[in-house]
Amino acid sequence: MQVSLRIVLILMLAVLVLAIRGGKQDLHPTEMAAVRDIVTIVSVQTQYMAEFGKYAGSLAELGPAGNGVRPGPWAADLIPASLASGQKGGYSFKIARTPGGYSIDADPIVFGKTGRRTFYADQSMIIRQNWGPEPASERSPEFK
Repeated sequence: MQVSLRIVLILMLAVLVLAIRGGKQDLHPTEMAAVRDIVTIVSVQTQYMAEFGKYAGSLAELGPAGNGVRPGPWAADLIPASLASGQKGGYSFKIARTPGGYSIDADPIVFGKTGRRTFYADQSMIIRQNWGPEPASERSPEFK
């Protein structure tokens, strides 16, 4: 990976971590973990784009390749299997390719118990939230 791409990824991660810290006083522990996982996905989507010329359209494309299989666009080995499975820490995660890039949805598996809000992010690197069971979208308020 080029040095300039690494610097960009480090700066993006730093900005997103600061955003998490700014809003963490209202976060349920599972929500904080979900936001961290979204930050991870946003970061590796940038890396995936740099390596393969497109964004991943599924978590499996970002996940581990498996025994004896070399990483590639089908399974880039950029996130752990626990996140690539689509469920982690009380949240369900989905990503999709969109005409402008990609979208990330994170919803509590059991609303009210494993989380009180839903999250959305895309290639803009802005995390959005919805206080309620309806999925967050690009029109939802920014997570701060």
